[in-house]
Amino acid sequence: MNVLIITGNLAYPLIKEVVADSKENIIVHVAETQVAAFLTPRQIIKEVKTHFSDKLDDIDLILVPGLIKKGTREITKELGIPTFKGSTDGADLAMVLNLIDDITLSEDKPADKLIEEEKRKEAFKFIEDFENDEENIKELLKKPNNILIRNLPVGEDFPMRVLSEIANAPFLSKEALINKCQYFVDSGADMIDIGMAAGEDFSDKIPELIETLRPIVGDRPLSIDTLNANEIKVAAENGIDFVLSLDLGNNGEVQDILKEKGIPAVLLPTNFTQGISPKTPAERVEAMHQLIKDTEGLEYVADLILDPVNSSSIVESIIACHDFHKVNPAPMFFGVGNVTELMDADSGGVNVLLAGIGMELGVSILFTPEESGKTRGSVYELSTASKMMFLAKHRKSIPKDLGINLVAFKDKHKRNDIILNERDGVEETRLQKPLKFIRDKAGSFKISVDYGTTVKDSKIIATHFKKNQADLVIVGQTAKEVYEEIITKELVTRMEHAAYLGSELQKAEIAMITGKEYVQDFELFKNPDEFKN
Repeated sequence: MNVLIITGNLAYPLIKEVVADSKENIIVHVAETQVAAFLTPRQIIKEVKTHFSDKLDDIDLILVPGLIKKGTREITKELGIPTFKGSTDGADLAMVLNLIDDITLSEDKPADKLIEEEKRKEAFKFIEDFENDEENIKELLKKPNNILIRNLPVGEDFPMRVLSEIANAPFLSKEALINKCQYFVDSGADMIDIGMAAGEDFSDKIPELIETLRPIVGDRPLSIDTLNANEIKVAAENGIDFVLSLDLGNNGEVQDILKEKGIPAVLLPTNFTQGISPKTPAERVEAMHQLIKDTEGLEYVADLILDPVNSSSIVESIIACHDFHKVNPAPMFFGVGNVTELMDADSGGVNVLLAGIGMELGVSILFTPEESGKTRGSVYELSTASKMMFLAKHRKSIPKDLGINLVAFKDKHKRNDIILNERDGVEETRLQKPLKFIRDKAGSFKISVDYGTTVKDSKIIATHFKKNQADLVIVGQTAKEVYEEIITKELVTRMEHAAYLGSELQKAEIAMITGKEYVQDFELFKNPDEFKN
């Protein structure tokens, strides 16, 4: 196949290098522009007609820069040659050319984005097909490392299930309870947990809590997190699906009703009644084996207790999980929130790493609340991480290039096609002194973000003030929506005010997407210099 690639001066050396080994017959043409992304369809048509007028019949396909703003239909129609967008980064063109016979290129979307979308679709289809294969699930549930909680298969042969906790549920209003539960469901939780209050007895509230949450969770399992025997009994009588937790102190009071109702439970190698909590891996495994023996006949998930970093020892707790799983294939529980909530770091990378460790250990349930700003989004992150690890496990690969990822604040690849020599010979200037503030006669704006349960439910709010009185509220999901409405209504007359509004609205949009707290006129992220001291 003869492929004509159109590029600009800056990207040409890179493009020439990455397509050198292509199996296709490649012609790289440098258009009269420094930056390839600035090309328009009319310019491309002119370039091709000027330089290839006598060779058009020999060209089978034209690839144009993936970052050009308009689509390629006009080019295809004018030249009679199929024309599509290439990759956004010139470094990815080799990948596109290698897959050119296997993908349907687009006139509107960059080719690398199409490949990502296709990989993502394949990844989700694999998981969906697995989850819907009833015969296979039936066979897998016969194995000792898998159990059924309500209608959800749980165990080492299935994706790790995400159990999200509604912390301090007895203290929440009905509306707050419903909103929190719906948020977790929307975030991808497989199971919802009713978190009770340690040292308290709210048995009387449990029937209403279950009744309130059951319609929201649907067919997902609903669990209760308490060591209080009375609360466990009431929950069991009112249709709870799963209990967190039984230990060597309370198991004698509640195991009979759980066995009778067929309700699985998380087992802890502790005796909180007597204040006993084993530390070493050997002590934890021994205590767990004793509890399993004492509760024989009860379906269970083993929790060897994942410790925070530098408390007892996260390493010791991971070793305990490893040692237990070597002798017992039962499903295991991983309290990921014990680590993320007690570490001052963004939760995304921590969650995916712990999910990977959990997968290698044979963990079946990843448990987390979302109790602090730094862990906002943990349920979604663990849901995604679980899918990543399930795919990696089945493909016998590292968790990379799976079609699903948790790269949020950085990019997977360094951009290679932007070369800074376009500054050569061009005058450089810097601000000498700040502009003097002059109030815009059209008025001023107060910008805020209304955070919903998901990004789709969130919005940017720009309240317009005239003579210190609010007279209009502009709402949108993107900075562009809001600033275009501001311009349409002629609510800005000064260039510096327009620039300021654009900057603040974009900050608000970034905050809305990332979950950062937006406060007008304050930076979203720390100044890099702060990390040096």
